[in-house]
Amino acid sequence: MKINNQFYLSDITSLFDDVQRGKIFDDQKTMTDAIPLYPVSDINKKYNQEKHNEGFDLKSFVLSHFDFIKKEESTHRKDILPIEEHIEKLWDELTHTASEEKGTLLKLPKPYIVPGGRFNEFFYWDSYFVMLGLQVSGRVQMMKNIVENCSYLIQTFGFVPNASRTHFLSRSQPPYFSLMLDLLTETTNDEKIYSEYYDTLEKEYNFWMDGEQDLRNGSESKRVVRTKEGDILNRYYDSQNNPRPESYLIDIEDHENSESDEFYRNIRAACESGWDFSSRWFSDGHSIQKIETLNLAEVDLNCLLWHLEKTLVKASELQGFSEKKRYYEQRADQRKSGIDHYFWDEHTGIYRDFHIRKEMQTESKHIATLYPLFLGLASKEQARAVTEILADEFLYQGGLVTTTKQSGQQWDLPNAWAPYQWLGYVGAKKYGFTSLAEAVKNNWCSNIERVYNNTGKLMEKYNAQDTETIAGGGEYPNQDGFGWTNGVYLKLKKS
Repeated sequence: MKINNQFYLSDITSLFDDVQRGKIFDDQKTMTDAIPLYPVSDINKKYNQEKHNEGFDLKSFVLSHFDFIKKEESTHRKDILPIEEHIEKLWDELTHTASEEKGTLLKLPKPYIVPGGRFNEFFYWDSYFVMLGLQVSGRVQMMKNIVENCSYLIQTFGFVPNASRTHFLSRSQPPYFSLMLDLLTETTNDEKIYSEYYDTLEKEYNFWMDGEQDLRNGSESKRVVRTKEGDILNRYYDSQNNPRPESYLIDIEDHENSESDEFYRNIRAACESGWDFSSRWFSDGHSIQKIETLNLAEVDLNCLLWHLEKTLVKASELQGFSEKKRYYEQRADQRKSGIDHYFWDEHTGIYRDFHIRKEMQTESKHIATLYPLFLGLASKEQARAVTEILADEFLYQGGLVTTTKQSGQQWDLPNAWAPYQWLGYVGAKKYGFTSLAEAVKNNWCSNIERVYNNTGKLMEKYNAQDTETIAGGGEYPNQDGFGWTNGVYLKLKKS
């Protein structure tokens, strides 16, 4: 008998709240991933009947009513293989299937690659960087699977959730689907892919632009902003304003010293960016209680949406949709102008986020300045200025760091993350700064190899500043596996 438990987190609020507040598991994600063994209404009813009984043990009750997926340990081997051979084995070990919903896990039509460690679900923007490695490995079918899974999610929910669990259905992640199509087209030499997924591209675009029609100058709706000058920009957002189930108690405790009525939505919006968390989002530059993601229009998001608009131009032309082609050309041109106007800081030679309320750029220097270079939006002069700052302030012995500020958050100095090594390499090379591109590649790949040779593991993130230590910060320990590290490493080594 199939148990209908798709939205069980909202059905057993009392039990879930008690489990998370009681810290009966070391990782708050453990309970969100649990699979109910009985109908959740029955579990909740039984819990409310028994919880006040003498000798009642909460953990024993939970363990007898839920199944828990064990963290996979097979990614660590006694004998350290050559790193590329290890990654080839990892692709198979990180391959999962979800033919039906179990607990909070959403079903997907095709097999997929999980990041590794505590993450046993499909993640959106991670999967693009995984695809880079799959391309090198010749695993074209899995690349197609990733695209097909993203399309299924967009067709089903209107967007690709942060990850394939029900509690992520309130937000997405950086929109990489159009870049996935580029990569798959490059691999297969089949431009029909754009036509095949035309409707999917439009659906995702409509998700990000939802609410635009109701905006007046100087207002925001969901993920869309109309500036006081009347220009359209986008921001990260989340439709919920309550603690994240996967970090429930952490959010509640952080909220205690916050004065914001939308603290939880600001936290969740930062998660939609993929940067959870960074001084980039904090009004005072160091305190998570001062998070203000909703007040910002972000350079990375707007560059990615420009790419989506340009992809819709290409797809419209292939389909013979002349009016739509003109429409998306106009949107892309307007967004390009907006990127230059709102995000480019000519005084310091870097792209910054734009503060909607203050009508000025934020102070944070961060690695998302790479997006205009990666996508070819920057002028030669802008690219030169950005690469000079990259070389002076972001490039360390172990790769490119994400910000110039050390706050203890995992998306700040001194950590280096795989996606931005690829963006830095491609962006620098695209504009002819070959020596910088090679330095990014060599510094980061050497760091990966050093850690692998010492531990037998490939990590989620790396310490770029002190290459004798392992990266830290964040809400959970550094994870090994690791999907996007594997992908970017293989792609850089072959570039």
